[in-house]
Amino acid sequence: AECFVWDAEQGYPCPVAKVSRVDIGLIKGVDRVRDILVENTMRFAKGLPANNALLWGARGMGKSSLVKAAHAVANAAPEAAGNLKLIEIHREDISTLPRLMTLLKKSPCRFILFCDDLSFDNDDTSYKSLKAALDGGVEGRPDNVILYATSNRRHLLPRDMIENERSTAINPHEAVEEKVSLSDRFGLWLGFHKCSQDEYLAMIDGYVAHFGLKIDAETLRFEALEWATTRGSRSGRVAWQFIQDLAGRLGQRIAS
Repeated sequence: AECFVWDAEQGYPCPVAKVSRVDIGLIKGVDRVRDILVENTMRFAKGLPANNALLWGARGMGKSSLVKAAHAVANAAPEAAGNLKLIEIHREDISTLPRLMTLLKKSPCRFILFCDDLSFDNDDTSYKSLKAALDGGVEGRPDNVILYATSNRRHLLPRDMIENERSTAINPHEAVEEKVSLSDRFGLWLGFHKCSQDEYLAMIDGYVAHFGLKIDAETLRFEALEWATTRGSRSGRVAWQFIQDLAGRLGQRIAS
């Protein structure tokens, strides 16, 4: 398989028969970060040096979709020859990351470890084990492993957690440094921001053209803007939810 989900209890990656992802051409409004992530992934697939990547920012703007799409593009390249694997590791299994890396370093394949919606709460100290696993342990990160994570937080920790350290620690500067040093383990920080109305409509048009939905342009624009208004936001996720509703009303099937 090309994609797996790490089963921490059983101690092995479970293959995924059908991967839920969209074509990279349908991910709109994030052209700059898309190109950076694809380039980094392509270098890794070729066996060249590449960075861990943290995709952070506005919700619903395609962070997770971009990771899966970038993997598909790189894995299809002749240099990868299908040997680039994507393994999803759940947030609650982060403490088992060293065990997974030990397992993977023996393989001739190359692996992107993907953790979606990575963040830590006030009383959670598992981020310390993640710091050592990413960069800083005696063995270091295996050459055939890289980590991509998505989060709504740039430093992966609540802002009030960092502010509390400033106000209560004996040495506030050192305490804060310990907290924010986790995000420093990611060489690439790719920010995602709320999209404009034009970008939102471009997402809608891209989906409509891709799935061949039959609707006139003026009606489509009116309904798409009304949908975004009722949701109170514009994003790739809102656009996809509108397309699902539209296709259902038109009686047309689309691939999720």
